[in-house]
Amino acid sequence: MLAPSDISLAQTARLDAPSITAQTLPPLLHRDVACIFQRSPEKLFELVQRSGSPLHLVWPHVLRENIEGLRAVLRKHDLHFEMFYGAKANKSQALLQAAVEASVGVDVSSIYELGAALRAGVDGCAICATGPAKTRVFHAALIGAGSLIAIDSREEFDDLEALARETRADSPTRVLLRYRPHASRTSRFGMTVDDLLACLHRLAISRDLFRFEGFHFHLPGYSHQSRVDAIAELMPLVQAARALNLPLRLLDIGGGLPVRYVESARFDAFARAQRPSDYRNGIVPSRFYPYGGRIGAADWLEQLLTSPLMPGLSVEQYLNRQQLTLALEPGRSLADQAALSLFRITRVKSLADDTFVVFAEGSSFSACETWFASEFLVDPILVSCSHGERPGIVPSASPVRAYIAGHSCLDEDVITNRLIHFQSKPQTGDLLVYANTAGYQMDLLENEFHRHPMPKRISARWDDEGRIETFPDQTQGVPEWS
Repeated sequence: MLAPSDISLAQTARLDAPSITAQTLPPLLHRDVACIFQRSPEKLFELVQRSGSPLHLVWPHVLRENIEGLRAVLRKHDLHFEMFYGAKANKSQALLQAAVEASVGVDVSSIYELGAALRAGVDGCAICATGPAKTRVFHAALIGAGSLIAIDSREEFDDLEALARETRADSPTRVLLRYRPHASRTSRFGMTVDDLLACLHRLAISRDLFRFEGFHFHLPGYSHQSRVDAIAELMPLVQAARALNLPLRLLDIGGGLPVRYVESARFDAFARAQRPSDYRNGIVPSRFYPYGGRIGAADWLEQLLTSPLMPGLSVEQYLNRQQLTLALEPGRSLADQAALSLFRITRVKSLADDTFVVFAEGSSFSACETWFASEFLVDPILVSCSHGERPGIVPSASPVRAYIAGHSCLDEDVITNRLIHFQSKPQTGDLLVYANTAGYQMDLLENEFHRHPMPKRISARWDDEGRIETFPDQTQGVPEWS
């Protein structure tokens, strides 16, 4: 992964200008993603011209690289492990297909995600369903596919047991029990220790209906220590399950592996320097995603595995001694750097105080952080159409400040409230390219407001001659465009 300075992309500010450096957050870029700005910026304009704005450009091979990065850590520790791609992180079928081709399972939270996973070719037994509000139809489809079902509550246990008795499948229904860790005691997800113990006893007398495989939990935030604590809390329950002669094999810790979007030092400087005048609405958000985290997913996983559960016993040692398979359900971290989102500029309007508003052809529903009273704190890359010249990164000039607005009639339809520092004034026809949007950012809230069509997705790769090839997101066959 490269920082913009490594690839001469001082795209949103003159990085040698001390007065604005602390207010700019250029993205970290994967080497192959960065190459499109170096080699083929005109290709971005061609794709938008053909497919519209906004346009999402996905890089399936980057997801496969992220999978291998986590596998390397797990293999280093000689652990039995299973990995499930969190399909909810992105609706791209090409990314889902890439995960399946990399021989990982899929974590699904709806019957629609289940259908997409099966269309991608995953075996039903490599699917894990963890959503808390599964319908009867969803349960039935999971049982039919032989998938693993994480039971979220005693009520769900009742529903699943009734369905299992009714259907009498050829083999017992595979289940996990979802635990609610102490760190999430107010959460509506998962079960208390008492509920888990009650479910274990029910499983012990229902072996013809259920095959118990282990425990599951999912925690918010990115603290590896909270996962260590949750595993420690489950240790007595592991013993209780084994005392009932239940064939426990799996400990599923969910997702929540961190992603780094910008350089840590730059993010820290930004956090110290921001003030109300840096936002078009005069409001500094009270919280941000940790865009400038210190570590990525692989280092986080290393820290988790080597952390002590008790003196002299690390997580890795405990799992191996108990002959437990560690399951992970990463979503955002597997999609790290796997997409760009392109917005075409339709108009630039002058405002008071020497600021501007840049109208993008697209809405904040395709860049969703402002709808959560926060900001996507990654500066867009401004790619100039050059008015007939070869497109490229905007050359150095006097910087301007502007916020980015969507094309709807809603005053709050803003892609960023933050006033972005551009090194040159954007122009109609230029592109704003947001990096690293595959992890929830680009499609969590997308819709057809004002009857605009849903943004298209195109998957991309570089061929052996260094030319970019693009494909419809639904397929990975012969290139449609080159």
